[in-house]
Amino acid sequence: MLESINVINFLLPIFYFTVFGVYSYDFYKEKKAVSNIKRLVLFLTLLLHTFYLIIRTMEYNHPPITSKFEIFSIISLSIGFSYFVLELLTDIRGTGAFIILFSFIFQIISSFFIEHTYIVPEVLRNRLLGLHVINALLGYSGITVSAVYGLLYLLLYKNLKSNKFGLIFDRLPNLEILEKLSFYSVVIGFILLTFAMVIGIIWLPSAYPNFSYTDPKLIGTFVVWAIYGFGILNKLLGKLYGKKIILYSIFGFVAAILSLIITNTLAKTFHSFY
Repeated sequence: MLESINVINFLLPIFYFTVFGVYSYDFYKEKKAVSNIKRLVLFLTLLLHTFYLIIRTMEYNHPPITSKFEIFSIISLSIGFSYFVLELLTDIRGTGAFIILFSFIFQIISSFFIEHTYIVPEVLRNRLLGLHVINALLGYSGITVSAVYGLLYLLLYKNLKSNKFGLIFDRLPNLEILEKLSFYSVVIGFILLTFAMVIGIIWLPSAYPNFSYTDPKLIGTFVVWAIYGFGILNKLLGKLYGKKIILYSIFGFVAAILSLIITNTLAKTFHSFY
């Protein structure tokens, strides 16, 4: 099994680069034959990546969350999976290159630096904790995808205001569709982040009987969740739309990044396992 893990770890960046290349080629050339196969190539890559994480968990007897490079691999899969779900929901396929690039970057860093991790703190072997972390990463990946679509929206908006009608204008979906993609990504991320929080609430008392709800990580996550929940509610009520919802989404992403930086580097938290 260890040999299979090493082989797939080597192959994954190649697969993601291939997916990125296929989506990029289709973005520039718009060939129908390529458009029909690129989703299949992405699906096979995600399937291989999922299999890799499963056999890695079996071999090392812990979820792949024990180092930043294992987590980078999950982030890579999470971003690709979030985009894949979004593409299935909307059948809009012209923006994949902008998203899959991040999957490739995270996976190539992971593949280069990931290590064998047989010996880890016992708490990191808990499967419920693994499910909690994976759902949280999926949630933050949805938020990240939303921010990317927000930036594409602003780029296209700027081009339209300047009367620049080049490749970006020709290939990107219109502003209404980009707004929809950004919002759908937020909803996916919000739902998965909610799952992560619920799992954490179930797992936390048994793992840390003396935990405090004033833990910086808990507060930071709740603030991010509340920001996006408020935005989704106001979007559904018709109070946020167009450029306003895009700017709000990017604001939420910045808040999420600041929260992660502060709670992971500057604050003391029981989430610091390694």
